[in-house]
Amino acid sequence: MITILIISLAMFLPDILFGQNIFKEQQNRYTRVRQARENREKYIDSLFNSLDINYPPKNILIVAYKKEQILQLWALSKSLKVFTFVKEYIITATSGTLGPKRKQGDLQIPEGFYYINHFNPFSNFHLSMKINYPNKSDNILGVKRNLGGEIRIHGSAVTIGCIPIGDEAIEELYIICVDTKSAGQKDIPVYIFPCKMGIII
Repeated sequence: MITILIISLAMFLPDILFGQNIFKEQQNRYTRVRQARENREKYIDSLFNSLDINYPPKNILIVAYKKEQILQLWALSKSLKVFTFVKEYIITATSGTLGPKRKQGDLQIPEGFYYINHFNPFSNFHLSMKINYPNKSDNILGVKRNLGGEIRIHGSAVTIGCIPIGDEAIEELYIICVDTKSAGQKDIPVYIFPCKMGIII
């Protein structure tokens, strides 16, 4: 039984790894992605090395706080037991108010638990990564058949419901996400909160 399992892994693991590497290769075909990698790769390597985190990391997590206008990157430590804070980015523009997005055109930045489901190397805002809004909660609580969509983390400093972090920052985050996804993380979670939830005494 063990022999069969080992043979099966030997047969399918190369295909799995090849499939993961294809994504990175596909992204590197695009001029903006190649330029972003050239601009930020050395810094990214030194950043993760300074934190004693393998690069690309096994898993990453993106957390955004609307009121504070910050977006944080966390990565799984070498021990694979805890997430380590990597870096904080400034959200360069905001729209709407605190509270979730409930319909198209309300200018609200969503709140909830999402994941990145598309990478756009041709974005009007330099580079962008789309999240899976609306999620199940949004579909239940939002305005039916008028929820909107196309919510992205992107460059520049304008928004009508997305999360802009500037061109330099999106180059960095985009490359980290591409490399981590290529290394095996299927879904990169994005948690969006109205504000930092402190303890009130």
